[in-house]
Amino acid sequence: MVGGMMILIAGPYRSGTGDDPELMARNLARLEEAAWPIFRSGHVPMIGEWVALPVLRGAGGDGPADPVAEQIMYPTAERLLRHCDAVLRLPGESTGADQDVRIATERGLPVYHRVEDIPGYRPE
Repeated sequence: MVGGMMILIAGPYRSGTGDDPELMARNLARLEEAAWPIFRSGHVPMIGEWVALPVLRGAGGDGPADPVAEQIMYPTAERLLRHCDAVLRLPGESTGADQDVRIATERGLPVYHRVEDIPGYRPE
């Protein structure tokens, strides 16, 4: 597999946090835990919030609860999925992650539910 795949890591970010910034940061850290194993296995990890949050700040938004976020958060993941080769869906309730999986499935992209299932997975 030359160059590996770009894999969108999808899971809870805002869901269930009541918009508490600390809980959202914890959720983002949980998503980021999958980044190194994906990279180590020869792929490029991607998380929608890595792109969406700076875009949101640039648009004058002060967080995912800001009204402008609606125009940025989900659309970012949808645009990213045009460039991704697969999705890793981590556990937990998440409307956005479910939407990512639906889009990936419609586009015929593989959806993995464990990092160990990603092709070429290399344990540490």
